[in-house]
Amino acid sequence: MILVTGATGFLGKTIVTELCRKGYRVRILARPGSDIAFFQGMAGVEISGGDILDPASLERAVQGCSSVVHAAALFRFWGDEEAFYELNVLGSRNVLQAALTQGAKKVILISTIAVAGEMKPGAIITEETAPNPVDPYQASKLQAEQVALHYYQAFGLGVNILRLGALYGPYGRYAFNRLFFEEFLRGWRIQVAGGRHVTFPCFVRDAAQGIEAAIRRGVGGEIYNIAGESISHQNLNCLVSRLAGKPAWRINMPKWAMISTAGFMEYLALLTKREPFYPLNLKSYVFQDWMVDTNKAQSCLGFCPTPIEEGVRETLDWYREIGIG
Repeated sequence: MILVTGATGFLGKTIVTELCRKGYRVRILARPGSDIAFFQGMAGVEISGGDILDPASLERAVQGCSSVVHAAALFRFWGDEEAFYELNVLGSRNVLQAALTQGAKKVILISTIAVAGEMKPGAIITEETAPNPVDPYQASKLQAEQVALHYYQAFGLGVNILRLGALYGPYGRYAFNRLFFEEFLRGWRIQVAGGRHVTFPCFVRDAAQGIEAAIRRGVGGEIYNIAGESISHQNLNCLVSRLAGKPAWRINMPKWAMISTAGFMEYLALLTKREPFYPLNLKSYVFQDWMVDTNKAQSCLGFCPTPIEEGVRETLDWYREIGIG
């Protein structure tokens, strides 16, 4: 039995689907009021009510599980620093403690390549790259990694950390999907800095396959980068346009104009208390080059990323299914 936290989210749905496809029995941790319709009637899936901030519910959920996939997290480009710490750091500590107490053999902590933060131009991000987080989300995920490694070093808990690239694929409506797919399909044709910067896509099914491989083959205490081939914004925009059957033109937004716009939106957000359409924290993701090395995951886990064209096509198909595009 494998416990999956965050199962009702974008990544979680695909994790559960992949694990069930591989023959695992899966228990999902679902908060009260969560939409669990996706899992109704899915063979091999149990639902355990609880919350990562409720240690007692975690103890119940982990009972009898050999492994835990901890995918629950707060991921936003804007938000309160305390909220990121509470959910991403304290929540992870609760999961690790429950796994240790209940005798689980392995915990897969889902992290992000974005913990690398600000990098020097031309840098290649490996698992050994010194993290330099620049926003509360990145900082909280790095702290969660440190907590997980402490549980490995101090208690011998079998921990693996999977740092994922920018997730895209079916069931996602935020971040990469919104910026490169949904906005374009709705007629919003913006390209920043001439499209010259490089992004680090990770097809959501690749993430799930990497997680399953880490359950079987991951070495305790190790970190693995999971992502597809890095690609420039311009090349990705052209690919999305071609596969969507739409003209490829974009309006170029210079860096100064984009940051000024985001700054104004941040000011308005102080009044509305709602996340701005373009938060300032986006600048660390879109105005630097994310060149990622996944050789370790490929050689140690057998990870094999999906070709970007195939992932983009499946994502566009899903958008059409939900009536966008």
